[in-house]
Amino acid sequence: MPFLIAFTLFALLDFVILFSVGSQIGLLTTLLMVLATGFIGLHLIRREGAATFARARERLERGEVPSDELLTGAALIFGGALLMAPGFVSDALGFMCLIPDARRLLGKLIARLGVRTQGIHVGDGPRREPDADWQQASGPGPSDPRNASSSRGGAEDGPLEGEFISREDKRR
Repeated sequence: MPFLIAFTLFALLDFVILFSVGSQIGLLTTLLMVLATGFIGLHLIRREGAATFARARERLERGEVPSDELLTGAALIFGGALLMAPGFVSDALGFMCLIPDARRLLGKLIARLGVRTQGIHVGDGPRREPDADWQQASGPGPSDPRNASSSRGGAEDGPLEGEFISREDKRR
Protein backbone atom coordinates (compact mmCIF):
# COMPACT_ATOMS: atom_id res chain seq x y z
CA MET A 1 0.00 0.00 0.00
CA PRO A 2 2.75 2.56 0.78
CA PHE A 3 4.26 1.87 -2.66
CA LEU A 4 0.94 2.64 -4.33
CA ILE A 5 0.63 5.92 -2.42
CA ALA A 6 4.22 6.90 -3.28
CA PHE A 7 3.69 5.99 -6.95
CA THR A 8 0.47 8.01 -7.10
CA LEU A 9 2.07 11.05 -5.46
CA PHE A 10 5.07 10.82 -7.81
CA ALA A 11 2.83 10.67 -10.89
CA LEU A 12 0.74 13.55 -9.61
CA LEU A 13 3.82 15.69 -8.93
CA ASP A 14 5.24 14.81 -12.35
CA PHE A 15 2.06 15.88 -14.16
CA VAL A 16 1.69 19.07 -12.12
CA ILE A 17 5.24 20.10 -13.02
CA LEU A 18 4.72 19.07 -16.67
CA PHE A 19 1.55 21.14 -16.97
CA SER A 20 2.96 24.17 -15.16
CA VAL A 21 6.13 24.20 -17.28
CA GLY A 22 4.02 23.50 -20.38
CA SER A 23 1.80 26.50 -19.68
CA GLN A 24 4.91 28.71 -19.47
CA ILE A 25 6.77 27.46 -22.57
CA GLY A 26 3.85 26.37 -24.77
CA LEU A 27 2.32 23.11 -25.90
CA LEU A 28 4.52 22.50 -28.96
CA THR A 29 7.76 23.13 -27.07
CA THR A 30 6.64 20.85 -24.24
CA LEU A 31 5.74 18.06 -26.66
CA LEU A 32 9.07 18.42 -28.46
CA MET A 33 10.96 18.27 -25.18
CA VAL A 34 9.08 15.14 -24.03
CA LEU A 35 9.70 13.44 -27.41
CA ALA A 36 13.36 14.50 -27.43
CA THR A 37 13.99 13.06 -23.97
CA GLY A 38 12.36 9.82 -25.09
CA PHE A 39 14.61 9.52 -28.17
CA ILE A 40 17.76 10.49 -26.27
CA GLY A 41 16.84 7.98 -23.59
CA LEU A 42 16.36 5.22 -26.14
CA HIS A 43 19.76 5.97 -27.65
CA LEU A 44 21.45 5.88 -24.24
CA ILE A 45 19.67 2.65 -23.32
CA ARG A 46 20.84 0.96 -26.51
CA ARG A 47 24.43 2.11 -26.05
CA GLU A 48 24.69 1.38 -22.32
CA GLY A 49 22.68 -1.83 -22.64
CA ALA A 50 25.01 -3.25 -25.28
CA ALA A 51 28.08 -2.38 -23.18
CA THR A 52 26.50 -3.92 -20.06
CA PHE A 53 25.57 -7.09 -21.95
CA ALA A 54 29.16 -7.41 -23.25
CA ARG A 55 30.60 -7.00 -19.72
CA ALA A 56 28.15 -9.55 -18.31
CA ARG A 57 29.07 -12.07 -21.01
CA GLU A 58 32.79 -11.58 -20.31
CA ARG A 59 32.27 -12.20 -16.59
CA LEU A 60 30.16 -15.29 -17.29
CA GLU A 61 32.87 -16.67 -19.59
CA ARG A 62 35.39 -16.20 -16.76
CA GLY A 63 33.07 -18.11 -14.44
CA GLU A 64 32.12 -15.08 -12.33
CA VAL A 65 28.67 -13.94 -11.30
CA PRO A 66 27.79 -10.69 -13.15
CA SER A 67 26.01 -9.11 -10.18
CA ASP A 68 27.12 -5.55 -10.97
CA GLU A 69 25.97 -5.97 -14.55
CA LEU A 70 22.59 -7.29 -13.43
CA LEU A 71 22.10 -4.25 -11.21
CA THR A 72 23.13 -2.01 -14.10
CA GLY A 73 20.69 -3.78 -16.41
CA ALA A 74 17.87 -3.30 -13.92
CA ALA A 75 18.73 0.40 -13.62
CA LEU A 76 18.71 0.73 -17.42
CA ILE A 77 15.28 -0.89 -17.71
CA PHE A 78 13.91 1.28 -14.91
CA GLY A 79 15.46 4.40 -16.46
CA GLY A 80 14.00 3.53 -19.85
CA ALA A 81 10.55 3.13 -18.35
CA LEU A 82 10.87 6.50 -16.63
CA LEU A 83 11.94 8.17 -19.89
CA MET A 84 8.93 6.74 -21.72
CA ALA A 85 6.61 8.32 -19.16
CA PRO A 86 5.70 11.91 -20.00
CA GLY A 87 7.01 14.32 -17.42
CA PHE A 88 10.10 16.25 -16.42
CA VAL A 89 10.66 14.67 -13.00
CA SER A 90 10.46 11.14 -14.42
CA ASP A 91 12.81 12.18 -17.24
CA ALA A 92 15.36 13.54 -14.77
CA LEU A 93 15.26 10.31 -12.73
CA GLY A 94 15.38 8.25 -15.93
CA PHE A 95 18.52 10.03 -17.11
CA MET A 96 20.09 9.50 -13.69
CA CYS A 97 19.53 5.76 -14.14
CA LEU A 98 21.18 5.83 -17.58
CA ILE A 99 24.31 7.87 -16.86
CA PRO A 100 26.99 5.65 -15.23
CA ASP A 101 28.27 8.18 -12.66
CA ALA A 102 24.75 9.15 -11.67
CA ARG A 103 23.88 5.43 -11.33
CA ARG A 104 26.76 5.05 -8.86
CA LEU A 105 25.47 8.01 -6.87
CA LEU A 106 21.97 6.51 -6.83
CA GLY A 107 23.47 3.19 -5.70
CA LYS A 108 25.28 4.88 -2.83
CA LEU A 109 22.08 6.71 -1.88
CA ILE A 110 20.12 3.45 -1.88
CA ALA A 111 22.86 1.79 0.20
CA ARG A 112 22.71 4.63 2.74
CA LEU A 113 18.93 4.35 2.95
CA GLY A 114 19.40 0.79 4.15
CA VAL A 115 18.34 -1.23 1.12
CA ARG A 116 20.41 -4.38 1.22
CA THR A 117 21.62 -6.12 -1.91
CA GLN A 118 23.14 -9.48 -1.11
CA GLY A 119 26.29 -10.12 -3.14
CA ILE A 120 26.01 -6.89 -5.12
CA HIS A 121 28.61 -4.19 -4.65
CA VAL A 122 26.88 -0.83 -4.34
CA GLY A 123 28.87 1.38 -1.97
CA ASP A 124 32.51 2.16 -1.28
CA GLY A 125 33.19 -0.91 0.88
CA PRO A 126 35.21 -3.93 -0.19
CA ARG A 127 33.85 -5.99 -3.06
CA ARG A 128 32.61 -9.41 -1.94
CA GLU A 129 31.73 -12.24 -4.29
CA PRO A 130 28.43 -13.89 -3.38
CA ASP A 131 29.81 -17.44 -3.48
CA ALA A 132 32.90 -16.82 -1.32
CA ASP A 133 31.27 -17.98 1.94
CA TRP A 134 29.73 -21.01 0.29
CA GLN A 135 33.06 -22.13 -1.21
CA GLN A 136 34.83 -21.80 2.13
CA ALA A 137 32.14 -23.80 3.89
CA SER A 138 31.81 -26.58 1.33
CA GLY A 139 35.35 -26.88 0.00
CA PRO A 140 36.41 -26.75 -3.64
CA GLY A 141 33.71 -26.19 -6.21
CA PRO A 142 33.03 -28.33 -9.29
CA SER A 143 35.38 -26.32 -11.52
CA ASP A 144 38.21 -26.34 -8.96
CA PRO A 145 41.22 -28.44 -10.11
CA ARG A 146 41.50 -29.85 -6.57
CA ASN A 147 38.15 -31.54 -7.01
CA ALA A 148 38.81 -34.98 -8.47
CA SER A 149 35.26 -35.52 -9.75
CA SER A 150 35.24 -32.33 -11.82
CA SER A 151 36.67 -34.00 -14.92
CA ARG A 152 34.37 -34.94 -17.77
CA GLY A 153 32.40 -38.09 -17.22
CA GLY A 154 32.28 -37.59 -13.45
CA ALA A 155 29.29 -38.11 -11.19
CA GLU A 156 27.94 -34.59 -11.83
CA ASP A 157 27.51 -35.27 -15.54
CA GLY A 158 25.00 -38.11 -15.04
CA PRO A 159 21.24 -37.76 -14.61
CA LEU A 160 19.72 -36.81 -11.29
CA GLU A 161 17.85 -39.57 -9.54
CA GLY A 162 14.83 -39.11 -7.33
CA GLU A 163 11.21 -39.98 -6.73
CA PHE A 164 8.19 -38.44 -8.36
CA ILE A 165 5.08 -37.92 -6.27
CA SER A 166 1.97 -36.76 -8.06
CA ARG A 167 -0.62 -34.50 -6.48
CA GLU A 168 -3.15 -37.34 -6.40
CA ASP A 169 -0.70 -39.45 -4.35
CA LYS A 170 -0.29 -36.64 -1.83
CA ARG A 171 -4.05 -36.36 -1.30
CA ARG A 172 -4.44 -40.01 -0.34
